[in-house]
Amino acid sequence: MKVNLLGLDAGALGGFFADRGQKAFRARQVLRWVHRFGESDFARMTDLAKGAREMLAAEAEVVPPPMIADNVAADGTRKWLLDVGHGNAVETVFIPEASRGTLCVSTQAGCTMACQFCSTGRQGFNRNLTTAEIIGQLWWASRALQARAAQEQSTPAPSAARALGATRGGERAISNVVLMGMGEPLLNFDNVLPALRLMLDDHAYGLSRRRVTLSTVGIVPMIDRLRDECPVALAVSLHAPDDALRSRLVPVNEKYPLRELLAACRRYLERSPRDFITFEYVMLAGVNDSDAHARALVELVADVPCKFNLIPFNPFSQSGFRRSAPDVIRRFAERLLAAGIVCTTRRTRGDDIDAACGQLAGRVQDRTRRAGARLARAVQ
Repeated sequence: MKVNLLGLDAGALGGFFADRGQKAFRARQVLRWVHRFGESDFARMTDLAKGAREMLAAEAEVVPPPMIADNVAADGTRKWLLDVGHGNAVETVFIPEASRGTLCVSTQAGCTMACQFCSTGRQGFNRNLTTAEIIGQLWWASRALQARAAQEQSTPAPSAARALGATRGGERAISNVVLMGMGEPLLNFDNVLPALRLMLDDHAYGLSRRRVTLSTVGIVPMIDRLRDECPVALAVSLHAPDDALRSRLVPVNEKYPLRELLAACRRYLERSPRDFITFEYVMLAGVNDSDAHARALVELVADVPCKFNLIPFNPFSQSGFRRSAPDVIRRFAERLLAAGIVCTTRRTRGDDIDAACGQLAGRVQDRTRRAGARLARAVQ
């Protein structure tokens, strides 16, 4: 069986070549070809020796998840549905803005967290994605965006010698990556970690730690592990100012209550590339959006350097929740700002193609009942 090189970070790829009697620098060359230049044909990797190319053709491959659907919203947001096998598909979303291009990546087929306001959480869970399936989303999106840019500019398709994902002016189409798609990244840590390393590797995607953000509902031991092994920007799905309400909305709070979660956030800041934690807070009408909730939040995070990202709820069928009114969201934000807390309100993007926050659903063969014991072990 051939090895999919999309799943190998620098260390693993170096081991792959060493096991086959090849020199260590071959790993750097191949990283550049595969990730920076988006090349999947070993014959086109012209600075590799002929023997190395023949070995790769015989024993390796570069295979991203196949694309099932490609949709573009009215605001330019683009969503891909990618096949990850056995009836499962995951969604990847690109959000273009004037100053950045952000790719939202999935890490699991489904999700075990069962957050009540999230469409992904309602559909159940099948399995963790492999590193190749996680990084393959970035690889695929970069190529697709570059091909589209070349077409729009009426220029020939880019050669493998052009930087992956670069625009005509030399800027990357994808400047930021957020692990905020389907799934809880910290429950798939062993596959997420090599993917993060590839995103940061100068021979691969060369992204800054400040421009790679991992979002978690708060798996405390794994926050500590991320801090020790590969600290990137951290976003925490908070959504409530007290344990009673948060446990209702985010069930894992029963295992890791707010006191433990905020302590983990303070520890994370010791090595974080940013000097604050981002707290995500979905605005649910009549549930968590009152003045009293805002005051309680101010008190809750008083000793945690942070910023808040208020997220207007994005509806989906049978959710049972409503989006807070714009004036309610504005007043809530003003309460936080008045207390000296940086606060932004996320602009809803891509909701006409169900690409907005909380709407990603993909297609999952639910194994939640059988996965329950695994989840219990994972969060212990």
